[in-house]
Amino acid sequence: MSSATPAIAGTTARRPRLFDWRVRFGVLALIWGFSFVFIKVGTEGFAPFQVTFGRLLFGTAVLAVAMVIKRERLPRGRRTWLHLTVAAFLLNALPFSLFSYAELTIPSTLAGICNATTPLWGMLLSLVALSEDRPTRVRAAGLGIGFIGVLTVLGAWQGFSGLDVTGTAMALLASFSYAVGWIYVRRTLAGAGASNLSLAGSQVGLATLQLAVVTPLFTSLPSSVEVVPLLAVIALGALGTGYAMLLQYGVVAEVGPTTASMVTYFIPVIATAAGVALLDEQLAWNTPVGAAIVLAGAALTQRRAPSRHPKTTIRATATATAATPAPSPAPDRLPAGRA
Repeated sequence: MSSATPAIAGTTARRPRLFDWRVRFGVLALIWGFSFVFIKVGTEGFAPFQVTFGRLLFGTAVLAVAMVIKRERLPRGRRTWLHLTVAAFLLNALPFSLFSYAELTIPSTLAGICNATTPLWGMLLSLVALSEDRPTRVRAAGLGIGFIGVLTVLGAWQGFSGLDVTGTAMALLASFSYAVGWIYVRRTLAGAGASNLSLAGSQVGLATLQLAVVTPLFTSLPSSVEVVPLLAVIALGALGTGYAMLLQYGVVAEVGPTTASMVTYFIPVIATAAGVALLDEQLAWNTPVGAAIVLAGAALTQRRAPSRHPKTTIRATATATAATPAPSPAPDRLPAGRA
């Protein structure tokens, strides 16, 4: 599949958690890893736009319930809502739709690996768009290594034989859209004055409205509704978009964005295992090898240069936006929704 303001670390006492953050971290990785299987199964009974609309609708429902329970207010200000509308398109409506269309022709395993390229795109864009985030040599090397991994996954030396170019390009474009969205929200929604949950819920809700307009224009109602694809879409939205974001909110609040962002590196592994085990998708040797190279490169791009001012570094780390499977509108905000 992401939003922003006051720092996550609050001044009030934290409530005791029912489950250790490691358990919730593992559940989060499983949900997001299985999302690609849910997309594949969903497209077997519904058009891609319908899968995306259902995903956003059920995700919005979960977040709306959470907002009511926590008595969260909607964001204020026309400017904030305008930026949220753009963020909803870049971080939810567009990438979710692209992944749904991509999985019509490519395996869920490949879609999951393409999703892991988001930190690489973010690093590449930061060279131009974020002057304060200039790369070190290590991070630049990570960018190069990551894209070598992409070429390995795609089997470039074979001329991309047997690969659906259009579907793969859509999956990579979806990941690129996440990276563009991250940069946009970091520049526009910092200090928006609303809570993480309020901004994220509003963002997903706006994306739902966008798909509500687009879907009827390009699709027609299915003649029949199959149970399994419907359940897959419900799970994709309620778990992969709604509940997963709430889980990540708790993990980031408890252990910080840097540790929470490590879930990124488990998603393609789980997506690959799920695709092979549940959908009987086939793997050539270059797919897992290339995926490992992509993840290694992505990890290197997230390394920060050591600061000469330890106190400043600690404070920045507590509020900085890390590369997570779901984008964030500001350095101290949570991402809302990710495939």
